Amino acid sequence: QVQLVESGGGSEQAGGSLRLSCAASGFTFSSYCMGWFRQAPGKEREAVASKDSDGSTVYSDSVKGRFTVSRDDAKKTQYLQMNNLEPEDTGMYFCAAALRCDWFESHGYWGQGTQVTVSS
Repeated sequence: QVQLVESGGGSEQAGGSLRLSCAASGFTFSSYCMGWFRQAPGKEREAVASKDSDGSTVYSDSVKGRFTVSRDDAKKTQYLQMNNLEPEDTGMYFCAAALRCDWFESHGYWGQGTQVTVSS
């Protein structure tokens, strides 16, 4: 049974930092592209960052230079280090896994999400 469990969310002031974790089980983690998505109230879910099995990374323009995605294949865990947080970063953050980085929406596994709230 596939499981993705996010943790590390919370409330932070603008300019602060948070580190999200996503613990995975039930699939061959090292072979999958891992991603982070977020959804703000009243908005559609958007991609934040992803890290493929070959180590290549992609970031949305809104987080580039502030967020860092990483993964530990031995621990089957991915991380999202979020620095210099902005109120616009507020939302529910979801961990996702897919065999290809362009398959999240169609064939991906998803976690339940962890809330991040950034106050000004």
